[in-house]
Amino acid sequence: MLIQLQRVGCNLFNQGLVSSHSGNLSIRLGERLSITRRFCMLGHLSEYDVVETGITKNDRATPLASSELVVHRSIYQETPALAIVHAHPPHAVALSFVEKEIVPCDREGSLVLGRVPVLKENPGVGTEELARLIAQELKQHRIVVIRGHGSFATGQLLEEAYHYTTALEESCRILYLLKTLGVNPLEW
Repeated sequence: MLIQLQRVGCNLFNQGLVSSHSGNLSIRLGERLSITRRFCMLGHLSEYDVVETGITKNDRATPLASSELVVHRSIYQETPALAIVHAHPPHAVALSFVEKEIVPCDREGSLVLGRVPVLKENPGVGTEELARLIAQELKQHRIVVIRGHGSFATGQLLEEAYHYTTALEESCRILYLLKTLGVNPLEW
């Protein structure tokens, strides 16, 4: 499991989808989850950067877990997800300021993601209310974007959630380039 977390964390950092100390990853383990520690560097994870805690109950390790633990817990309680990737893909975040949903125009994004909802930051990031909204959207979608913040992707495997994250950012790069060129892909 550590190797999976390290590989995905390193790839997210190397691709510029998280900054030095942003983003988080988790894997469900029955009624518990392993989640990256708060303020850890996803690009350089060690065994000390992974915290195991309860999905519904706090324990001694809970204070060390990512500040997004409330979102991960809500997603695991409400969906069949077994893995979560939270990243800050820059093109997706940029488009989240001007779009209510992201509709990929490229073939892969369209097939893999479909429409991607953009949720407002109100209520604030890290709140139980926003966590519930995210979990509700992830019942119907593979990935969601929080306006001005980042994305949450789910999967049965960590690599699957990572795939949705990279597909989203690639689609958003293409949309951004088309918008820069003055092309509306919906008119094609």
